[in-house]
Amino acid sequence: MLLRDAHNRIIRDLRVSLTDRCNFRCFYCLPNGEPPMARKETILTFEEIAEICEIFVSLGIEKIRLTGGEPLLRKDVESLIEKLAKLKFQTSNSKFQILENPKSKIQNPKLKDLALTTNGFSLEKRAENLKKLGLDRVTISLDSLKKENFKKITGVDKLDEVLTAIEAAKRAKLEPIRINAVIVRGWNEDEIVELARFARETEVSMRYIEYMPLDSAHEWDRKLVVSGKEIRERISQVFPLILKESSRGAETAWKYAFADGAKGEIGIIAPVTEMFCGACSRIRLTADGQLRTCLFSTTEHNLRDVLRSGATRTEIVEFIQSVVMKKEASHSINGKDFAPASRSMSFIGG
Repeated sequence: MLLRDAHNRIIRDLRVSLTDRCNFRCFYCLPNGEPPMARKETILTFEEIAEICEIFVSLGIEKIRLTGGEPLLRKDVESLIEKLAKLKFQTSNSKFQILENPKSKIQNPKLKDLALTTNGFSLEKRAENLKKLGLDRVTISLDSLKKENFKKITGVDKLDEVLTAIEAAKRAKLEPIRINAVIVRGWNEDEIVELARFARETEVSMRYIEYMPLDSAHEWDRKLVVSGKEIRERISQVFPLILKESSRGAETAWKYAFADGAKGEIGIIAPVTEMFCGACSRIRLTADGQLRTCLFSTTEHNLRDVLRSGATRTEIVEFIQSVVMKKEASHSINGKDFAPASRSMSFIGG
């Protein structure tokens, strides 16, 4: 059976955070340094993550994205990717073969897309192996093309490593490669056009993301939000854009092509000024096993303890279904009573 929430949205996208740790200190996420680490015994093992993902795929999940913190900080992450990649195939000897439910409307459910979001710090030497093990594509964070500004935003002097990581991802064909840039007024809005130029020159998909209230310091300021509309207009003044599809569907980004036929793509994600909750198809699993129904949820649902209690597969499925039914109709960033998410982005996973 499909995972469907109370608002008749089908859930097809699972975001899995592997760790709350990160070696970057982006001001919009971890400005106050490393958060208190979750206790080791509370973090899901790779075997538990694989089991949970297999169950989600049997319920219709088609896309799994591994996030963090920085997921490549998790020791032996390659072994998990190898396990999860098996969910893309139906083989008689696979440990993670999907158990088909005869009452299910999904025939031979399979994972269609296995992706990873990274800051790129260690990707150069690992990209080819990750691809061989079954990773389909990567998203890499790049908020500035200026060395000093990159350091100011991220807290680390790693721009060269990130640019090298993008080239390594291209060589490994971890495509389509998406580059995430969080645009914040007074920090990097002057680089909007240059980032678009970078997308044209490197033939990647540049994703511009509105600044959201997910920082650990809770210092988000609406005045610093650069709207998706302003971003589009700034790019179009130099590189006219053409909307690629009339509907965004369940995607987070509106996708644009360059009118002059140049390769590369522009994506604009505007959750603050152009919220897209009505078509949301996502659910999130934190590194310590909590299900989150929205990026901005103020409550979590403890799947880890259900799993470790010895619950049967049926009981786990029923728990997941009950959580999905509690998925919010929308976030409330623009409401008078908005409360920040219960955890910062590094804990939640992007």
